[in-house]
Order: sequence, then structure tokens, then C-alpha cells
Amino acid sequence: MISQQQLESYLWGAATLLRGVIDAGDYKQFIFPLLFFKRICDVYDEEYQQALDESGGDVDYATFAENHRFQIPKGAHWRDVRAKSTNVGQTLQKVMREIERANPDQLYGIFGDAQWTNKDRLSDATLRDLIEHFSSLTLSVANVPEDELGQAYEYLIKKFADDSGHTAAEFYTNRTLVHLMTLMLDPQPGESIYDPTCGSGGMLLSCVTELKRQGQESRNVKLYGQERNLMTSSIARMNLFLHGIQDFRIERGDTLADPKFIEGDRLRRFDVVLANPPYSIKQWNRSAWESDPHGRNLYGVPPQGRADYAFFQHIIASLKPKSGRCAILFPHGVLFRDEEQAMRAKLIEHDVVECVLGLGPNLFYNSPMEACIVICRMSKPKERRHKILFINAVNEVTRERAQSFLEEEHIQKIQKTYQDFANVDGFARVATLEEIRANNANLSIPLYVRPASNDGNGKANGEAEKELKAVIADWQQSSIVLRESMDQLFAMLKEAGLEY
Repeated sequence: MISQQQLESYLWGAATLLRGVIDAGDYKQFIFPLLFFKRICDVYDEEYQQALDESGGDVDYATFAENHRFQIPKGAHWRDVRAKSTNVGQTLQKVMREIERANPDQLYGIFGDAQWTNKDRLSDATLRDLIEHFSSLTLSVANVPEDELGQAYEYLIKKFADDSGHTAAEFYTNRTLVHLMTLMLDPQPGESIYDPTCGSGGMLLSCVTELKRQGQESRNVKLYGQERNLMTSSIARMNLFLHGIQDFRIERGDTLADPKFIEGDRLRRFDVVLANPPYSIKQWNRSAWESDPHGRNLYGVPPQGRADYAFFQHIIASLKPKSGRCAILFPHGVLFRDEEQAMRAKLIEHDVVECVLGLGPNLFYNSPMEACIVICRMSKPKERRHKILFINAVNEVTRERAQSFLEEEHIQKIQKTYQDFANVDGFARVATLEEIRANNANLSIPLYVRPASNDGNGKANGEAEKELKAVIADWQQSSIVLRESMDQLFAMLKEAGLEY
């Protein structure tokens, strides 16, 4: 057995071989396919030996497809690539395509579209070094069980996110937030779970991991995800396979323009949806949304400059009418921006918003912007109908070594408050839809959760309280809009290769 620390060191050691050769943001498109290729070859060898032992040395029996999870065609094994000293990239690309063709239902396109044959980027010497590094350990199931390899893979995803700047948000969401969102939705055995912008698959995995932790059946959970980026969708598929999960579908495509999960002439519906959509994207087809064939314009057409409510409505339309519930990670602006007020009012009247949770800064990956989680439930319990719970957890965050995260005590406090669905002085408040209507459908948290009382009886002058709440809400709105604008500006500058 290989220790977790040894495994993590081994994986990150492969990435360090690429330092100075390619950009850190590109490590993942080479390292992940090599890791997956090495793993399936080592497991194939392990399965072959087991079948050989069972059959008393019957070689034909040991090669039967039924004895192997994945097929490795002749000449397409790891050792075949290791034997090459020239044109290594060309050989890698060839054998990866052969493996994909040999496993069309499971592995088609899984190795992505990395430029293995570009010797200006990756020389034969560099590729040989990488292959020799990966060859130093045997990644069989006996040596590296699925849970351990899955954890190491997640470690590597996190390391790549740390190294790759603002693009990390495309494939990585803070795992402590994901854990909190999972707990709040409480996925059950046998349910269908969907992430419309699934990145590397961390939210889908979190649901399976939580069921295992609780000792519940997790193998009958059905996972579905869609991801626009080809390499990121491949990373998600590899991630799920390496965690030992088989019942899943990860589709590649633009969720707004071309949703892949369709039943008949309507969107497929799911029990649970977790999502961290790209925030405030401008490049989307707004005119097509006006007459969306899938009926996703439930509340209206979002502005061209911000597609947040397009993702929001897609998610609502993807929920089952009875059991459906979702947790969406958003920038705070969706709670109060004037340009979305009419849609927000209709959303509130639909009475599916159950909880609005405000989080502290820096929990969006590589962004100082404050995040919020919106929990929706298509069929609320009777006692929660026509009400929304607001939680101000802005102080429930820890920052260490330039990383922000939720500690277990933060998660437990938030989760208990959500389950109790009751007022907590200075932290949470249940507001009625009537009160929210009076605030012009503004969901800004300071309008509803005021600072903790310090006068002994919790009472304050009505006018002073009203003025304080308005000032806080105005400050929050202006500061968050500024942060969103600055964050987008920095991202544009970085994409243009300019320093800031």
C-alpha cells in the first residue's frame, strides 16, 4: 500500500517536471490523462493476473473482456509507450485514441485534446521523464485503493487551481463550500443528482462521499453533469472513474445554448442540483432565450451583460416538482440588482426560494468577491411556505496561507440554523414574502438580518433601525458591484496578457 502523502508527492512531482516548460494553467491537460492512462493499464494487469490465478494459468481466459473493466488493445499499453525513445508524443496520442475506440461507451474522448505531438511544447526528453516518473509506482487497486487515489486526484486538482490563477474557477469550487451545500440538500440513496456546470465533478462526488460517510447506499445514486470545456469535462469523467463510480453521465456542451439532458421535448428533471455557474457572463445568446424551446424563461429574459438568471431559471426548470431542490453558489449581486428585479419578483412569488445564505470574502476561488448560496425547494414543507430564511454568515470563515475556507464548526452552525429555520439574533431571520414584497423583491441580506442586539432587550427605535438597514444594504450593494466590476477587469487584463 502506498501512503496518501507518498501518493500526493508522486502526483505533484510529475507536475514539477513541467515547470518552465509550459504554463501552470496547462499542466492539467497533460498530467491527468497520463495518470489515468497509467492507472487503467496497471489495473488491467492486476485483473489479468487475478484471472490467470483463478483459471490455473489460462491465458485466453485472462484476456477475456469480461475480466476487465476497460479494454487495453494490443500495442496500446503503458509499457508500449515506455519502450519508445522518439516520437513519444505521437505514440501517446495514438494509443490514447485506440483505448478510447476500444471502450466507446465509457471512454470516448476522455483523454481530451492536448497537443502531444507538438515537440516545441513537449520534447521527447520531457515526455520520457514524465513517463519514467509515473512508472516509479504501480497504481493497482491493491496498491492504491479507489478512495485513496480519488483523494489524491482531488489534491492534484486543488494544486493546479492554486497555480493557475483566475481560470481555476472554471474547474474548481472551494470544497468546504461544496460540503456545506451537500449537507443542506441532504441527498438520499437512489436519487438523481445534477450539476449543469460541473467543472471537475467535485459537487457530484461530494454527494456520493457524504452518503458513504453516513454509511448509506451510494452505488445507486445517479450522477449527471454538463461542462462546456472539453478538457475540464474529461477531467470530471476521469475523476469519477478514479473514485470507483460507474453510474454517471458527463456531457460536453454549453448548458444555456445546448442542454444535453432532454427527455422527449422537455428538460430532464432531477432530485438534487448543485451548481457554481460562471458569474455574470456576457457571451451568451440572449435572443434565443426569449423563445427558449425548453421553456426555461420562466421568469423572463436576463440582461445581455449578466446570464446569472439564465442559469438560475435553467436549474429551476431542471428540478422535479415534488423532491427537487437545489443549492447554487452566486455572487451577491443576484440578490438585489435592479436590472433583474422583475425576474427576482416572479421567482419569489413562485415560492421556491427557501434560504439565502451570505458567505464571507475570498470563498470564490481566486477572487475576493463575497459569495452567497441560494437554496430552492420545489415543494416546501408547509411550515416554510411563503417564508425565506436569511443567514448572514459573513464572519463564518477562516483564512490561512492566502486560502479561505469554512471550518467544521462554521459548517455545523450554518447547517443547524438552516435545519431549525428560526430567528437567531444577529445571524439569521425568517422573513415573510409580504415583507420581501415591501422591499421591492430585494433579497439583500442586511435588509433582513440586523446586527446582534446590545441593548439588553433587542428593541431599537423603529426609524433608526430602518435607516441603519437601508445604509447597510446600500453599502453592501455598492461594494459588491464594485468588486464584481474589478474582478471582471482583472480577468480581462490577465486574458490579454497585461500586468496589473
